[in-house]
Amino acid sequence: MEEKNIKNEEITQDEVEEVTDSEQEVITNEDEKKEIDIKEFETLTEEKNQLQDKLLRVQAEYDNFRKRTKKEKEADLKYKSQAIVTELLPVLDNFERALQVELDDAQAKSVVQGLEMVYRQLVTVMENEGVTEIETDQAFFDPHLHQAVMQVEEEGFESNQIVETLQKGYQLKDKVIRPAMVKVNQ
Repeated sequence: MEEKNIKNEEITQDEVEEVTDSEQEVITNEDEKKEIDIKEFETLTEEKNQLQDKLLRVQAEYDNFRKRTKKEKEADLKYKSQAIVTELLPVLDNFERALQVELDDAQAKSVVQGLEMVYRQLVTVMENEGVTEIETDQAFFDPHLHQAVMQVEEEGFESNQIVETLQKGYQLKDKVIRPAMVKVNQ
């Protein structure tokens, strides 16, 4: 009986060795899988970060585009009447010249009164659109608002003060449409 027991023990030891070997193979395979999984995880994480970065950049570009478009639309609305106002300025100048004429005839005076009414109506429309006249009386020369056509030496005026307005200037809201042409004291 002793021999049978020994054989059983030997078989058991062989089996144990086989099981141990197979366990080591399983462990080795699991370690390799873990290494592959870790590398795959790191690769996927890097790809995810790159895609997230791209997404954020595209989102920022879209936001900038949207803001720029909104500002352009606001500017277009703000200065929508600039083209027509620019074309009406010479008409306004001609009305002013026509109204400066001195007449003695009663019939001509009534025509001038009609012109004055049309002129005031035109000025009101321009003001409603945000057009304002650039101030030149007793003002000092500002190259952003005025265009110096002549320099003179006049007593009673300070240096760089406007002496005379040769042509009125106008602004549309905060934008100069036509600078005022002026004579400036030296």
